[in-house]
Amino acid sequence: MKNKFISPVYNIIAVPLEKMEANDYNPNHVAKREMDLLYQSIKSDGYTMPIVCFYDKERDKYVIVDGFHRYTIMLRYKNIFERENGMLPVSVIDKDISDRMASTIRHNRARGKHEVELQASLVGMLKSGWDEIKIMKELGMTLEEVQRLIGIKGIASEIMGVPYSIERQIKEVEEDINPELD
Repeated sequence: MKNKFISPVYNIIAVPLEKMEANDYNPNHVAKREMDLLYQSIKSDGYTMPIVCFYDKERDKYVIVDGFHRYTIMLRYKNIFERENGMLPVSVIDKDISDRMASTIRHNRARGKHEVELQASLVGMLKSGWDEIKIMKELGMTLEEVQRLIGIKGIASEIMGVPYSIERQIKEVEEDINPELD
C-alpha cells in the first residue's frame, strides 16, 4: 500500500511577491555579510530552494514559514525582481499556527541556527495548548533545552499576561541557588 502523503516540495508554485508576507513570530536574524552572500548566490544560481508558506485563503496571502531572507532579497534587489518576473518559488504547507511555528524552528535549527529568541515562539506554542513534552518531541529538543528556553519560572507569568524579564528570572535562579542573597 502506497503512502498518500506527498511532500510539498513536489508541488512548487510561482507566487507574485505582492501576495507574500512575513510571519509575525520568527525572530531569526541574518548578518549583513550572510545577506550579501545570499544575494550573490541568488544572483548567480537563481532560487534553488522554494520558500515554505502557509496559504491564508481568507486574505489571499502566502505567509512565510521558512525563507524570509530569500523573500527579502527579491524585495531589496530590482535586478532579482525583474529577472524572476516578480515571482517566487513556493511550497505550501497546511498547518495551524503552532505547527507552523514548530516548522519554522525546525528549519532554523536544521541550518544550525539556535537562537535564544526562540523563546517567543515557544511561549506562543504553550499559549496554543502545547505542553513541554510535545514541544520537545516536535522540535527535537531535550526537555532541559525547552525549559531553559521558555524559562520555567517566567512562563507562568507570560501565559497570564504578566510581563516577566530575563533579568528577573536570572535573579530568581541565583536566589534559588544562594538563598543567603535575599
